[in-house]
Amino acid sequence: MTKPAPFIRDATAADEAAWRGLWAQYLAFYKVELADDVTAHTWARILDPSSRVAMRVAEVNGVLAGFAIHHFHDSTWVKTPDCYLEDLFLDATYRGRGIGRALIDDLIAIATAKGWSRLYWHTDRDNATARKLYDTYAPEDGHVRYRLKLC
Repeated sequence: MTKPAPFIRDATAADEAAWRGLWAQYLAFYKVELADDVTAHTWARILDPSSRVAMRVAEVNGVLAGFAIHHFHDSTWVKTPDCYLEDLFLDATYRGRGIGRALIDDLIAIATAKGWSRLYWHTDRDNATARKLYDTYAPEDGHVRYRLKLC
């Protein structure tokens, strides 16, 4: 029996509880704890049409299976904006079904339609499952990220 294809769409206010459940799993995967007000602020920005932060969700049979939080920004290397896929996550139940690929392909289509130059993302070196998918799009570019915590 074939699995139903995901329905990819913008997040809505009605998605909050399901997203928070997925978000908690995502943070647990990366062994990160965030203050509740940071999560609330992220959600508010996702829903704010004037914010650059946006989220696409994958729905399967009415269940939120995963999300892709992204935003665009100007670049000094190209004339049009870049799109940064900041957070991509799927509930374990839905992995291996092409939903992660569907979310990335959806962002590629959005970025292309808006005339943005590039789509990029980061993942942990040891995230072999995700890297197996990501490597089908492009080889990793050899950059090492440095992050200073300022507050």
